[in-house]
Amino acid sequence: MVLTKRQRFSYSVGHVLNDLCASMWFSYLLIFFHQVKQFNNVLSGNLMLIGQISDALCTPFIGFESDRTNGIFNLGKRKTWHLIGTISVLCSFPFLFNLCIKCESSPDWAQFIYYAPFVVIFQFGWASTQISHLSLIPDITPDEGERVGLNGYRYAFTVLSNLTVFVVFWLLFQFHSTSHSLDTTKLSAADAPNFQLLVFIVIAIGLVFSIIFHCGVKEKKKSLEIEAGHSVRDALSDSESGMSIEKSMLAKAKMTVKCWLKEPQFYQIGGIYMSTRLFVNVSQVYLPQYCVESLKLEKKIIAIIPLIVFSSGFVTSLVMKPINKLIGRKLTYLVGGVIGIGSCVWFYFISENQANLVYGAAVLLGIGGSTMLITSLAMTADLIGENTESGAFVYGAMSFTDKLSNGIAIELIQIFHPCTGILRGCCPLCIGYYRNIISFVPGGVAVLGLVFLLILLPQVIGTRKRDSELS
Repeated sequence: MVLTKRQRFSYSVGHVLNDLCASMWFSYLLIFFHQVKQFNNVLSGNLMLIGQISDALCTPFIGFESDRTNGIFNLGKRKTWHLIGTISVLCSFPFLFNLCIKCESSPDWAQFIYYAPFVVIFQFGWASTQISHLSLIPDITPDEGERVGLNGYRYAFTVLSNLTVFVVFWLLFQFHSTSHSLDTTKLSAADAPNFQLLVFIVIAIGLVFSIIFHCGVKEKKKSLEIEAGHSVRDALSDSESGMSIEKSMLAKAKMTVKCWLKEPQFYQIGGIYMSTRLFVNVSQVYLPQYCVESLKLEKKIIAIIPLIVFSSGFVTSLVMKPINKLIGRKLTYLVGGVIGIGSCVWFYFISENQANLVYGAAVLLGIGGSTMLITSLAMTADLIGENTESGAFVYGAMSFTDKLSNGIAIELIQIFHPCTGILRGCCPLCIGYYRNIISFVPGGVAVLGLVFLLILLPQVIGTRKRDSELS
C-alpha cells in the first residue's frame, strides 16, 4: 500500500507535541529544578525518577489496552489513545516549568509534592501518545519500505521539534534577558521567565500539529470480532486455492502476550532498543551540564550544543532509508554504534582550554544517536511484521524497559553526585564528574547495544521460534 504525501506528513507530525515536551524534559528539567529553582541534586533526580517510573508502569498497560479496545468517537483504537494522551500532556506539562503556584517560598519537599502529580499525569499522557503513534505504522501500511520511511519521517520531525526548542530557547536567552539575568555564565532564578515562555510556546506548537495528525490520518477501524472473522475467511480462501487450512491458519496466527514472551528476538531487540534510548537520553540530560560545569562555557551553550546534536541527527535521518536498504539493518546499527562511541571518547579528552572541540564531538553524537535510534525502531517494526494486532504490546514492552532503565540510571547518577552534601549548587568535583558521566555512561550502553546486535547477527529479524516448532 502506497501512502499519499498528505498521509505521510500527517502521520509524521503526530508525535511533535511529545517530541517538544520530551526535549524540554530531558534537556532542561534537572537544570531548571537544580539551578533555577535551587533544588538539591537528589531531589531533582527523584522528580525525574518518578516520571520515568510512571511512564514505565503506564506503558505496558496502555499497550495492552490499545490492542484490546475498539476506540471511541469513530476514531479507531490507536487514535483514541493518542487523543487521551494529547489532552493529558496539554493539561499537565506547563506546570512543570512554572513556579509553584501559591507555594513558591515553601520548602523543597512541599514543592516536590506539588509537582509530582503533574509529572505522573504528563508521563501517562506521553506514553499514551507514543505507543498509539508507533503502533499505527504497521496498521496503516504493510510495505517494509513505507514503514522505514515513516520511521525516518517521524524521526525527522522529532529532530525538527528538538531544533525548535533549542532555537527558541537560544533566542530567549539572546533577546529576553532581564536586568537580573545578564550574567552570561551561571543560570539562576532570574532565568525562570525564559523557561516559562519556552514551555508555553512548546505547548502551542504541539497542539497545532496534533490537530493536523487527527485530521489527516485515517485509521482502519477493526473490532476484535471483525478481525477474527477476516482471519477465518482468509484461511478458507487460501485453502480453496491449494493451501491446507492448517498451514493457512499458521501463516495468519495471532501473537498473544504469552507468545511474545517466549520469543528470543523479543528480548534481543528489546535490549538493542533499551541501550539506544539510554545512549540518546542520558547524553541529552547531561550534555548541557557537562558544557556549563566541566568546560565552563556560557549558559547559552545549553541551547547551542543540543541544537548542533539534533541538526546533525536530522541530516542523518534523511538518508537512513537508502542506507538501511543498501547495507541492511544490522550493519547500519553497527556503524551508528561505533560513531556514537567515538563521540563519547572525544568528550572525555576535551579540556577547558580546548572547549571549542565540543562542537565536533556534538556532531558525531547526533549522527550516532540518530542512526541507532531509527534503525532500532525499524528492527522493532520488522519484529512485529504482520502481527499488528499486538503491536502496541511490543512497543509498550520496549518502552517499559527504556523508561525504567533511564529513570534508574539518572537517579544513580544523581545519588553518586560528589556534591550531594551541598544543599544547592555544584562543587569543584563537578568538573570531572560530568566529564566521566558524558563519556562512560552513553559509551558503555552503546557497547551493550552492540553486544545485543552480535547475538542477533545470525538470525533473520521477524522469524518466530513458535513457527519453527510447529512447522
